[in-house]
Amino acid sequence: MDSLVFVHGYLGGGAQWADQAAAFADRFQVLTPDLPGFGDRNASTAPERIEDYATSLLEETSGLGVTRFHLVGHSMGGMIAQEMVRLAPERVDRLVLYGTGPVGSLPGRFEPIAESKRRAVEDGVEATGRRIAATWFAEGVRAKGFVVCAQLAAKASQQAMLAGLTAMDTWSGLTRLAHINSGTLVLWGDGDRTYPWEQPERLWKEIPNSLLAVVPGCAHAVHLEKPGLFNAILLDFLGAG
Repeated sequence: MDSLVFVHGYLGGGAQWADQAAAFADRFQVLTPDLPGFGDRNASTAPERIEDYATSLLEETSGLGVTRFHLVGHSMGGMIAQEMVRLAPERVDRLVLYGTGPVGSLPGRFEPIAESKRRAVEDGVEATGRRIAATWFAEGVRAKGFVVCAQLAAKASQQAMLAGLTAMDTWSGLTRLAHINSGTLVLWGDGDRTYPWEQPERLWKEIPNSLLAVVPGCAHAVHLEKPGLFNAILLDFLGAG
């Protein structure tokens, strides 16, 4: 059975993939790890470099005996996925870059990263997590998946909240896009306020032979906003539909 690894993004956690873990379990060995500092690993120190998150996940999968896998990276997790492909291209079969881009400074983001850092310290983890999570949904706090994301965000340590922002702000994968050889799908919600169209567009245009799926009526959390459609797109791309 092929392995499928889901990498969550900033202020996320492996639990956000519960619907996907259930839907894909009969076709894949599904892994939904928490990144250091987030989710149930909130006691761990979060790195301040995207490359270090990638190294941690490569080591974790190796420790589980998973040497080759399909890889889905969401948001900051998409940056981490790009680094995993760079560090160990032979281990990644198919790659899904979802709600993400090739640069971490996030031009056009709903607010500058420096402002998110300031407010994280001023407002605290829980309030900051709720405020940011609301921007991930077309329906804001009324969205069905908002509570799950807000609860996961509240689990993050303040150290991780700040470290993740630093990691994103200092990362760029622009020069390496043309060297990604894994079959790649770029997936994006057309109302995403975190990663405006210019970011996924560049992934799609510069990664050789990549495919594009734009999901209408969604923001940054397509897998929670329209899980049935999200899952169908992934299954089709992975050849398990």
